[in-house]
Amino acid sequence: MIFFSNISTLLKRLRYDTIDPARDWITLLMLAFIALAGILSWHLWIFQTVIEGGDFSATETSAPPLFDPAELRTIRAIFEARAAEVRKYETGIYSFADPSQ
Repeated sequence: MIFFSNISTLLKRLRYDTIDPARDWITLLMLAFIALAGILSWHLWIFQTVIEGGDFSATETSAPPLFDPAELRTIRAIFEARAAEVRKYETGIYSFADPSQ
């Protein structure tokens, strides 16, 4: 019976016919606790899903390639030509005259 009397006094305090700071704080803290419990349960669910290797994407779509293979071949040819020029300097085909000497 003590439980029911505590609930009845709590319900009397929760009525909004007068200004009651204690009631307002109790309401605020209860809502904050409910929000905190919701946030914690959401984060635990996300954590558990990640641990199990789950995926959050709803659908799997095939994305087009980011680069055109023809453009990549052109860029590779440019870098190969530059590397060939560097090799010519390193092997002595080209001689570099240092003007400061």
